[in-house]
Amino acid sequence: MNTKTLVAAAVGLGLVTLSACGSSSGSSSGSGGDGDSKTVTLVSHNSWAVSKDVLADFEKQSGLQVKVLEDGDAGAAVNKAVLTKDNPQGDVFFGVDNTLLSRALDNGLFQPYEAKGADTVRAAYRADATGHRVTPVDTGDICVNYDKAYFSERDLAPPRTFDDLIEPAYKDLLVTENASTSSPGLGFLLGTAAQYGDDGWQDYWKKLTDNGVKVVDSWESAYNEEFSGSAGGKKAGGDRPLVVSYASSPPVEVVYADPQPKTAPTGVVDGTCFRQIEYAGLLSNAENAEGGKALLDFLIGKRFQEDMPLNMFVYPVVEGARVPEVFAQHGPQAKDPATMDPAKIADHRDDWVKAWTSLVLR
Repeated sequence: MNTKTLVAAAVGLGLVTLSACGSSSGSSSGSGGDGDSKTVTLVSHNSWAVSKDVLADFEKQSGLQVKVLEDGDAGAAVNKAVLTKDNPQGDVFFGVDNTLLSRALDNGLFQPYEAKGADTVRAAYRADATGHRVTPVDTGDICVNYDKAYFSERDLAPPRTFDDLIEPAYKDLLVTENASTSSPGLGFLLGTAAQYGDDGWQDYWKKLTDNGVKVVDSWESAYNEEFSGSAGGKKAGGDRPLVVSYASSPPVEVVYADPQPKTAPTGVVDGTCFRQIEYAGLLSNAENAEGGKALLDFLIGKRFQEDMPLNMFVYPVVEGARVPEVFAQHGPQAKDPATMDPAKIADHRDDWVKAWTSLVLR
C-alpha cells in the first residue's frame, strides 16, 4: 500500500527501507539492471519495508541480494515504470493497486508468472486470473483520518460520511492528495464516484472545494506535514485535522510512540473508505527473471505476509496469515468499504482524473 511508514521510527525498529539512490541490503556485486543473476531489483513506491531478519533469511535461502529502488508515490512510480518498460529499472515492480492496475496491464508492464502459493491468496483479492501477470500482496482501505484531540478540544463531533465533509462545521479542515499523482488521492476520488455515481461526483467535489479542501501532491506531504494528528504533522506544525490516509494509519501512531498510548490519537471516518489491493509483477524485459520469480514467491510466503502489518501497515492477502494484536486492535479493516469493478475503473479513470484536475486544481 502507499506510503504509510514513518521512516525515522521504522529505522529505529530495524526495518529495511531502501531508497531510490540504489542502496542494497548487502554488499552489492551488481544490479538487476545489468544482468547480475545474484542481485534481484525490486522497484517500488516509497513505503516498502521489511524486517531485516526476514529479508536476510530469504537472501540466504535464495542466494540472491535484494536491491530496492523507491520511485515516489504509487501513481508516479507506476507512470515511470510504464515509460521505462522497454528498459526497466529492475526485475519486479511492487505497489500497483486496483486503481491503476489496468494502466499497467494495458501497457504491457508485466510478463506472466504464477507465483508459488498463489492458490493461498483469498479469491476476493485475485486479479488477471488467466494471465497471471500480477500477484496480490496486500490490502487496505483508503479512508479519511481525524485528529481526536482537535475535535475533543472543540467539542465537535468528527465527520462520519462523505456528506459530512461538505458541511460548514468542517470547512478548511481536510487535506487530500492529488488524484493524478497519488494512489490514496485517486482512491478517494474513486470512493466519491462510487458514492455519488457518474453524474454526482463532480458536484460533490465542487462543494468540497468550496468547503476549503486542500490538495497536495503526495501522501507524505498530506499525512506527515499537513495533518495535525500525526507525529510528523505535529512536528511540522500541520493544521489540518482531517486527512485522506488509511484505516491502518492509527496503529502507526501507537506502535511508534514512546510510551505507547492505550488508544490511538487518530481515528477513521468509516463512511469514507475505499478498498485498495496492491500487486507485484515480473517486469517485462527483466534482466533477472528467475530472481524476480523467487522474489514474487517470497512476497506471498507466510513469513513475509505476517511481517507486513507492522512494517508497511497493511493486511495480508493469503489464508492463514496472522495479524498482530496491536495492529488489529487499532487498525481494523473497514466493515463496508466502497469498491468498484476494475473494468469500470479502467473505462473511466483517466476521464475522471482529467475532469477532477480541471475542477479542483483550476
